Amino acid sequence: MSENQRLRVTTGITYTAVLDFSRETVLYLARLLEAERRARGTRRATRRLGPFKQAVLVLRRLLDNTRIAQLAADNGISGRSCHRYVLEGIAVLNAQGPTLAQAIARAKAATTRT
Repeated sequence: MSENQRLRVTTGITYTAVLDFSRETVLYLARLLEAERRARGTRRATRRLGPFKQAVLVLRRLLDNTRIAQLAADNGISGRSCHRYVLEGIAVLNAQGPTLAQAIARAKAATTRT
């Protein structure tokens, strides 16, 4: 066996990273995701990731633009499932904000007061 063959690594290296958002942020999104699962009638233990891990996955994608393939590999899920998890997280966050019509009305109200 040559030296190059002996040095070749065949598995990934696991490491720990600190994410630049608070635990409260993750818990907030996890609660939204849990509520969405209840509203959809998703049975417990039917998803590979719980709401907390899904929240971390979504926030990594949004804040660090982590690749879907990397997120999927890190969580032991398919790329397709990962993409669905991210879209679901974005949808529950989006539902918390105002609609376009509400935002325009608020902006108009703010400019007429000043």
